[in-house]
Amino acid sequence: MTQPPNGSPESIEPPMGLLAELTHRCPLQCPYCSNPLELVRRERELETADWSRVFAEAAELGVLQLHLSGGEPALRPDLETLVARAAAVGLYTNLITSAVGLDADRLARLRDAGLHHVQISFQDVTPEGVELIGRAPGALSKKIALARAAVELGLPWTLNAVLHRHNLDRVERFLELALELGAHRIELANVQYYGWGFVNRAALMPTRAQLDRFRAVLERAVRELRGRLAIDYVIPDYYARYPKPCMSGWGRSVMVVAPDGTVMPCHAAWVIPGLTFPRVQEQPLRAIWYESAAFNAFRGTGWMREPCRSCPRREEDFGGCRCQAAMLLGDAAATDPACALSPHHEAMVQLAERESTAPPPPFTYRRMGARTTLRQRELAAAGA
Repeated sequence: MTQPPNGSPESIEPPMGLLAELTHRCPLQCPYCSNPLELVRRERELETADWSRVFAEAAELGVLQLHLSGGEPALRPDLETLVARAAAVGLYTNLITSAVGLDADRLARLRDAGLHHVQISFQDVTPEGVELIGRAPGALSKKIALARAAVELGLPWTLNAVLHRHNLDRVERFLELALELGAHRIELANVQYYGWGFVNRAALMPTRAQLDRFRAVLERAVRELRGRLAIDYVIPDYYARYPKPCMSGWGRSVMVVAPDGTVMPCHAAWVIPGLTFPRVQEQPLRAIWYESAAFNAFRGTGWMREPCRSCPRREEDFGGCRCQAAMLLGDAAATDPACALSPHHEAMVQLAERESTAPPPPFTYRRMGARTTLRQRELAAAGA
């Protein structure tokens, strides 16, 4: 194994998962989308042959799980071919979809091509709530229909509930819906403030009272639904005491390939200035994973400063999120302000409480070509 350049004694293990962002095109306009503010247009997307080569290199590297994402991956007309190519090299394939534009017949073709699992995003449990976020009339009925189709086809599926101040009080209904539709698993994922979510932070931030109630519901559900429904959850960083071990540590277990072939350790790494990310058109995945400066930048613990360097949790949360430190503090090597040991932690908590108790501003919706109109609000969010 190659040794990290930061002096850590641990070796670099191969990645377990690869997130393939097949396209940034999407029928929804979610204001918390984690994709970059400047979206990759169709003409710059990797071709079928490029993705097929990436999947083969991933399997050879040691990747076990392939997550096909976007945007909306079903907008790729070659999706069945890509699933078949991934299955042929032994990858476990998970399709992450909005279910808008994907029907039972095509899901059956994807299953026959080798798809193992489907993850369906639910923006809310009411038609009005779904349309408020996604701006796609009739989307909820399409999600429910696809979930039922997955069960009929024998495909295990996950309900991905993205939670924020506008729907967090309906978490019980999300759980009920998952059970009613035969989901194997539910992700109760509070919005994380990257990409478009960062721009819309003040409109999405829940109150502390909402989160306290969410925790109570969650604890009861985990206890009562054990063996019936697997429950994963994510709490907003802005209310945390300790940071999350983002992506299980920088460059430790996951690679992300953007639609144009850019390879990153996480989906938000593009926010960090000064890092140059390689592309699959220029280097093989193995070289990118083991040798690239970007993937080695924050591996291990040798890059850490105090208080992270001497913290007993340093190999549990790995200093927290480098992207969040870069966005909020302008320094990707700083302690994530989600950590109570950060001198900026209290300011982060106060910011969350201030934004969550103020009237929510209108959403800035995710649209192709909207990057230049967002710059003023992006700077305002960063300086809040």
